[in-house]
Amino acid sequence: MKRKQIVFVIVTGVLALATGGWLLQRGATPSGSVYQQARLFDDVLARVADFYVDSIDERQLYQMAIDGLLDQLHDPYSVYLKPDDFHALSEQTTGEYGGLGIQIDVRDGWITVVAPLPDTPAERAGVMTGDRIVMLDGRPTEGWKNDQAVRELRGTPGSSVELKIRRVGVEQAITFKMSRALIHIRSVQIAMLLEDNVGYIALNPVNQTSGLELANAVDSLAKRGMKSMVLDLRYNPGGLLDQAVAVSDLFLDPGQEVLEQRGRAPGASRMYRDHDPQKWPNLPIVILVNGGTASAAEIIAGALQDHDRAVLVGTPTFGKGLVQSLWQLTPETALKLTTARWYTPSGRTIQRKSRNEADQDAQVAAAAVPQLPAEQGKDTTTVPDSLIFHTDRGRVVRGGGGIGPDMFVTPDTFTTAERAYLRALGNKISVYRDVISTYALELKAGGHLSSPAFTVSPAMVDEVVRRLRTKGVTLPDTIIAGARPLMGQELGLEVARYVFGRPAEFRRRMGDDPQVQQALALARRAKSPADLLARVAAVPPSPSRN
Repeated sequence: MKRKQIVFVIVTGVLALATGGWLLQRGATPSGSVYQQARLFDDVLARVADFYVDSIDERQLYQMAIDGLLDQLHDPYSVYLKPDDFHALSEQTTGEYGGLGIQIDVRDGWITVVAPLPDTPAERAGVMTGDRIVMLDGRPTEGWKNDQAVRELRGTPGSSVELKIRRVGVEQAITFKMSRALIHIRSVQIAMLLEDNVGYIALNPVNQTSGLELANAVDSLAKRGMKSMVLDLRYNPGGLLDQAVAVSDLFLDPGQEVLEQRGRAPGASRMYRDHDPQKWPNLPIVILVNGGTASAAEIIAGALQDHDRAVLVGTPTFGKGLVQSLWQLTPETALKLTTARWYTPSGRTIQRKSRNEADQDAQVAAAAVPQLPAEQGKDTTTVPDSLIFHTDRGRVVRGGGGIGPDMFVTPDTFTTAERAYLRALGNKISVYRDVISTYALELKAGGHLSSPAFTVSPAMVDEVVRRLRTKGVTLPDTIIAGARPLMGQELGLEVARYVFGRPAEFRRRMGDDPQVQQALALARRAKSPADLLARVAAVPPSPSRN
């Protein structure tokens, strides 16, 4: 035993000499003052840089240390933003980027224009829905992925670009020369007046101009006779806190609380209240939400629900109730750090308790599944330990598991036969999408469809099946038979988009959307905000497909 101790001392001494006495100076445990810990960190980093078996650039080691520090917070929202991530966040929150203003998708191996954005270089040049961009600045684009196409089309405002486009029905390729501009991503994606004077507005995301855009859209529809409104916040990932407050401010009374923010840092805790009187106090509002409604969008939904200013239809929201502050560290990088939590006017937090991102995603998916009726004495809420809160009128709402809708309506889902078809397609699903798009473009060129309400005939579905088989996708007749309704529905949407535009596509899509249909049913009958609240309990949720 004594010999082992001597050997240990000798080995320790040799290591100490080799490392400048590092082990003897600090001992075996990472304890001591902050200064000592900083010295310890520097020593560890230096040894890794000098002696690790693989050569690692010291700058990379510092980057790894930053990533490791933030990872140990176990907070997916606290991150060091590298240049690409920082640019993406800037685009989302400011709603601006340098480019041409083209919504694209890759179809049949080609960059296909979904729609040119209004008042952009692409629209002014004459680019049209369905055009295929076959060359960009003299380079063939066949086989480009979506992200590569987006990068190539975007650039510094004022820089020039040349596109060569193939258009169905035009024999020769068309060349467009244009200059990139500062493109504003509109927060109000759709604003339209439907039957029975119901307005529909889709808001996504919450960026720098959300409050102003929404105010203009509501005002425009109100002047055209809007009597009630459906505000669609589904799949809205959130954005800027101040704009969530600005949107809520449009529909609340002065002095009413929008949210409370609580944090540890000086100035992190504060109350946000409404400042301006409502312009449309008698407008009934139905808000559509789902598991993709997050962050700033949840602030809007929670504030209007707590003050009984709107009713929520859909499924529970994502459950992100944390506030991030942004520090730009260099021109190309930034630190996004969670600095506070926020609470709705009733005092509830919507932040889900989860172990990690995967756990939260699983909770969101489970929350969208209809629950069995409650047995007597049992609570079937999605979040078993959530606390009960009350709205201004005494309605029960819960905290801790996202914002729960006032009326639970499941989204449209695939039938058993349709799921069997999609499984049978497997990795050929992209071929199916390409067949649908190519056929839609040919129908556009034919010019035989005169109304967005056209009927997809059995012969048109037969043609889709024939084209699939031509491309080597052969499925049993029993599988095809069960999928024919789905094929007809998706072909109808694709044709509506390319022939009549995105608004026509949406109008067609909403007819098969049970959440939208339930929201419209409520909005059509509501005479006032109070009347809307009274009707919610009387309307049963729409059944889900099986």
